[in-house]
Amino acid sequence: MEKTDCFYLGKIIKPFSYKGELVAFFDVDNPLEYAELDGVFVEIGNKLVMYQIANIRINNNKAVFRFKDTTVEDSEGLIGKDLYLPLELLPKLDGTKFYYHEVIGFDVEDTKFGNVGNITEIIDNSPQALFCINHNGKEVLIPIIDQIIKNVDREQKKILISAPEGLIDIYLE
Repeated sequence: MEKTDCFYLGKIIKPFSYKGELVAFFDVDNPLEYAELDGVFVEIGNKLVMYQIANIRINNNKAVFRFKDTTVEDSEGLIGKDLYLPLELLPKLDGTKFYYHEVIGFDVEDTKFGNVGNITEIIDNSPQALFCINHNGKEVLIPIIDQIIKNVDREQKKILISAPEGLIDIYLE
C-alpha cells in the first residue's frame, strides 16, 4: 500500500499498560467511525506496514488498542509513529463538505468573477486553510470557509464560491 492511497488517521502517542496496549490520537471528525478497525497501516521509515488490531476502545479522539502478535517491546517501539488507512475507508461526504485531497484539480468558479482557475493544492499549515488556485499562471488564495463555498459538484469537478468583493482582484493586479 502506498501512502498516496491512504489518509492520515492519527499518531501513536504513548503506552497505556504493561500489556503492550498503546494510545493513539485520531485526527478525524468522528473517531467512533473507527471503533471496529481490524487493522491499520503504521509508517515505519518510508513504508506503510499493516498491523492487525487485537482490541480497540475509543474515548473522544483517543484510541486505546493492542496489536496482534506484538510484544510489549514491539509496541513501545511504535510510539510516535503515524497511522494510515486506505482512502476507500473514508466516510462519504456530501453537500459542500469535502476532503482536501479530493478537490485537488477541481475548477473554481466565482459567482461574480466567473472562472477563477484550477485548485493546485490546499494550504493547511496556517490558522485558516486556503485553496491555492492557478489562474493563468498566477496564484490566487481563497479561504476555505462555509460562507464562501456555495456548491461542490463532484461529478463536474467544480466548486462554486462567492468570494468577498475584491479578493480575487488583489492577486491578479
